[in-house]
Amino acid sequence: MAERWVCGRFEFDLKRPILMGIVNVTPDSFSDGGQHARTESAIRHAHTLIQEGADILDIGGESTRPGALPVSVQDELARVIPVIKALLHSGVAISVDTCKPEVMQAALDVGADIINDVTGMRDVSAQRIVARHGHCGVCVMHMQGEPRTMQTKPHYNDVVHDIHAELVRQAHQLESLGIQSERISLDPGFGFGKTVEQNYQLLANLNVIANTGYPVVLGVSRKSMIGAVTGQSVDHRLSGSISAALAGVVRGARVLRVHDVRETRDALSVWHAVEDAKK
Repeated sequence: MAERWVCGRFEFDLKRPILMGIVNVTPDSFSDGGQHARTESAIRHAHTLIQEGADILDIGGESTRPGALPVSVQDELARVIPVIKALLHSGVAISVDTCKPEVMQAALDVGADIINDVTGMRDVSAQRIVARHGHCGVCVMHMQGEPRTMQTKPHYNDVVHDIHAELVRQAHQLESLGIQSERISLDPGFGFGKTVEQNYQLLANLNVIANTGYPVVLGVSRKSMIGAVTGQSVDHRLSGSISAALAGVVRGARVLRVHDVRETRDALSVWHAVEDAKK
């Protein structure tokens, strides 16, 4: 299991999980679309997440919810770059959630620490940008298909084996370009081209991916897989999201990508107190 993640200006000790707070600068994200679409609102929200204990801010300017349509490079840059600049010296790592090489380059140029790519860094131009940068962290996420079609009959021979193999293959591809292994994290991509059953099979066997030695990023916060089990709408999925996060931590997740930072940190504190008491 990974013990550190090197991300630009930061090196994270992963003996205990860290929190990646979500900052959606979009009008149409599945959970909080429109709430922080304006630059000023996004920055205020980000500072709230920092106060609540976020270690990383993940800033995204394009929704990747099922059925989402792409936005132009210009629009995405206009959304995320001012927010990155405003938060660069806030004391936490800055991640940009994008699949566009042009946005990656611009974000790194202004000082972003992490590239979080939902398409798994499959674009050769994106790979070269991250390799040239030399020290940014990179999150390689698995997605079957693309947002507009990914939930149309997703199929795997063995969901755990297939995703494990693809993520490791992509990580090795990045390493072959000179990107050090300690800079790479893996995200199984819950909800990105998976059925509810496949999502839970993946979560139940997350240790298989954690055992690769790369940090595992877990993104289950408020997702439909939580609603499918609890019957709750997006606004009432906190308890289910925390339960899934802790299930992931037990199985090796070390970076939790969440909307609700304070509540998740409290849950982790109690969980750690129980684990420490066993020693």
